[in-house]
Amino acid sequence: MTSSLSLRARLFGPVSQFLLQPVLAKPAHEMRPQLERIARLITHVPRGTRIEATTLAGRPADRLTPSGDSGDQVIYYLHGGAYLGGSTRTHRGLLAHFAKAAGCEVVAIDYRLAPEHPYPAALEDAVAGYQELLAEGIPAERIVIAGDSAGGNLALVTAIALRDAGMALPAGLVLLSPWTDMSSSGKSMGSRAERDRILTVLGISKAAETFAAGRKLADPLLSPLFADLAGLPPMLIQVGDDELLLDDSTRLTAAARKAGVQVLLSVRPKLWHVWQAMAGWMPEADQAIREMGDYVRGLRV
Repeated sequence: MTSSLSLRARLFGPVSQFLLQPVLAKPAHEMRPQLERIARLITHVPRGTRIEATTLAGRPADRLTPSGDSGDQVIYYLHGGAYLGGSTRTHRGLLAHFAKAAGCEVVAIDYRLAPEHPYPAALEDAVAGYQELLAEGIPAERIVIAGDSAGGNLALVTAIALRDAGMALPAGLVLLSPWTDMSSSGKSMGSRAERDRILTVLGISKAAETFAAGRKLADPLLSPLFADLAGLPPMLIQVGDDELLLDDSTRLTAAARKAGVQVLLSVRPKLWHVWQAMAGWMPEADQAIREMGDYVRGLRV
């Protein structure tokens, strides 16, 4: 794959850095509304997408259905935001493009956030939401759990929790720049410090400490990189080569494969944290979304 970036990527990279880095460094109560405002500026929703505000397991949720949807799969999406912010609204463009690419419904839940609700509140909500989808009559083999950043962490620990509880597992996982090591032990935390356009080492550390609320950061319940991964469903992992969290993906891939899990890892050169959010605006984001959609379609039985 060529390492050259499109003109739009060369434009949006610095713009994303300018907009997001200062916001992500703020306390949660200030960060959240600013993320919502930024999202309104960049959100692009494909024409014909139906968005229904609803609830799932007692939490606010969105159901996004693409135009001409004929698929019987459901993507259960867990948004990113360092466990401190983000919502179904901040991720609406990404979710809508994902729904279109996969040809099926996306259900996204607004799980509880720290610092008001540290671990394990988000996990409890995510598991409860999955259980409600099953109760609606959706077979586990028709569900794909997906998430970005902290949502990628949550998707992974949700799958682990489901496995440990003996519940039916989803058909697969789609993880976008997943945060798998809250102890920040990966070498990319140093080697990518000058290249990451979105995250900072200090910001990641503060978010981890806030969410963990005193629990050890290397605890597998917080850092699934160190968990037993055997028996998990197949997964697609996408990550940018310029990310602080690059090693969170590459080491997860190695650990999962060692445990017998099928993993497709896609490392994109010169791209930043969750660039897929620029779907509809940037070719690299559209290409990644197509790969995500093709992967989900390939899981159909």
